[in-house]
Amino acid sequence: MSTPKLAPAKILLVDDRDENLVALEALLRKDDVQILKARSGLEALELLLVHDVALALLDVQMPDMDGFELAEFMRGTERSRHVPIIFVTAGVHEAHRVFEGYDAGAVDFLFKPLDARILRHKTDVFLSLYRQRQQLVETLRLNETFVAAVGHDLRNPLNAIVMATEMIIAGAQDATSRIAAERLRASGKRMTRMIDDLFDLSRARLGQGIPVECSDMDLLAVAKHVIAEVEATSPGRSVSLAHEGDARGNWDRGRIEQVVANLLGNAVRHGKPTEPISVVVNGQNSARVSIAVHNGGSIPGELLPHLFDPFRSSNEHRARTEGLGLGLYIVHQIVAAHGGTIDVRSTAEIGTTFEVRLPRGAPPEATSNAPA
Repeated sequence: MSTPKLAPAKILLVDDRDENLVALEALLRKDDVQILKARSGLEALELLLVHDVALALLDVQMPDMDGFELAEFMRGTERSRHVPIIFVTAGVHEAHRVFEGYDAGAVDFLFKPLDARILRHKTDVFLSLYRQRQQLVETLRLNETFVAAVGHDLRNPLNAIVMATEMIIAGAQDATSRIAAERLRASGKRMTRMIDDLFDLSRARLGQGIPVECSDMDLLAVAKHVIAEVEATSPGRSVSLAHEGDARGNWDRGRIEQVVANLLGNAVRHGKPTEPISVVVNGQNSARVSIAVHNGGSIPGELLPHLFDPFRSSNEHRARTEGLGLGLYIVHQIVAAHGGTIDVRSTAEIGTTFEVRLPRGAPPEATSNAPA
């Protein structure tokens, strides 16, 4: 795979004197560099709203807004917070001014008259780091696109395999054939879930988010349905259900089933087998509905901050046959797509509780997130 051609790196030059801007531009001009020029702090902030900048060279002594003040504005804005800043000044080389510059967020401080070789060397270092980040981002984007494409293409043949096992089970004449076909069907369905999780992961990381198609539904009905499935596949586990208030809202039923199934699946796999699992649906709040899944057992404290990270491993000795470690990450993304929140409480004394809170109305993004 050839390395994609990257867009020119942009350097922002800020100085209130035209001759200084012209001189800096002449020193830094390259085919793979785009120079942006601003004659005031306000003009620089306007450029930063629409351009991703690799490096900023700021004159310290400017009227209205000096370089230090501009740097503080840049550090307070998400888009420009991590842009490297080099201060350029014709002032006296005073230590307190240098420290003030570093406190304002500078990575370097240059004094006029500038040495062209030093200036080029310093800017080349930051431009190289910027291009490395660009290449990394593009490589990750291509990898996520590849995973999404492969996952999509694998779905059809895998669905055919699962359907074939259904036919074999229906026509099996002996117990051995039926058991083998049922195991094959279970493996096929597990592979389907893995592919679906990878596809959702790719969409989330490519910035598309988890797609949701919202309609009126009842969270209590979904909880009952998922609990019945869990009890059928795990007959040794006890799951209780309690509810209060109206549990209706505007959500994506399939996605919410995915959330509840993942949380209950985690409770079955990781909770204490001797303690019951409880599900509580609370619709007493007029603005939102919550569902809490509780099980015995606790999560180690060092893992709690990373529970919703993709490909996490909750137990280094756990068999990898359970899945890819994407379940809670996908749950978090689905809940976020609905404008909701999820949190976890876990101690050895009270056990572990995952609680999801969903606003009753569909999020504004729901329509745009829906697949075309």
